[in-house]
Amino acid sequence: MARKNRSIKKTGSGLKFWGRHAIEAALENPRRVVKKISGTREALAGLDLPTDLSVVYCDVADLGRVVPREAPHQGMVADVDPLPDIWLGDMLDAASESGRPILLLDQVTDPHNVGAILRSAAAFDSAAIVTQDRHAPPESGTVAKSASGALEIVPWVRVVNLSRALDEIAEAGYWRIGLDGDAEQTLGETMGQSKLALVMGAEGEGLRQNVAAHCDTLARLPMSQRMESLNVSNAAAIALYAEYTRSKED
Repeated sequence: MARKNRSIKKTGSGLKFWGRHAIEAALENPRRVVKKISGTREALAGLDLPTDLSVVYCDVADLGRVVPREAPHQGMVADVDPLPDIWLGDMLDAASESGRPILLLDQVTDPHNVGAILRSAAAFDSAAIVTQDRHAPPESGTVAKSASGALEIVPWVRVVNLSRALDEIAEAGYWRIGLDGDAEQTLGETMGQSKLALVMGAEGEGLRQNVAAHCDTLARLPMSQRMESLNVSNAAAIALYAEYTRSKED
């Protein structure tokens, strides 16, 4: 039953999501456990809330105390559990027949970038993103907000070793392309007709040498000489768009 609570306390475990798109997507995801929704009456009036969900009506000022400063919560905050782990082999079993691309991120640590990449991965029908356990942001409210609901749509696989994951991905029949601004060939020249695994390095550092060595080829995005590089989330969106339009034209 909904109740009035003027003082929302942070939970000792779990995550806090904020913003309409992130929370609506969490509510619609059967794999996501949503434990509580806090918000203003006006904001929550537009949500289709389960009858057994704990709801706390509160003021905007109360919400501001439990999320990062100036977080755009849009009048609502949800307490949720992290999603269950996804194993690489299980994802490959599910994705291999569809031929949808896989996107691997090599030490991309900014949660806003990862959230934006998840959004592009959903828009261009990627099978999953793959990151390391370490050197990648944890699941969080910032990632969920930046992903605008895509965190609930695109499987996020975490692995111990990205190079070994690339070996397993190759065994599943994927052509592995590492994005490198200094590569001789463009992405369009290297895609071919195979299922693709696109590998993006961290902004600035790029792909690590050992990760690049486990790619079948390296490719660059064609771009004007007036700009040296792109933000990794922008580069990922362009690469995924190129793969998506290739598959639509075949």
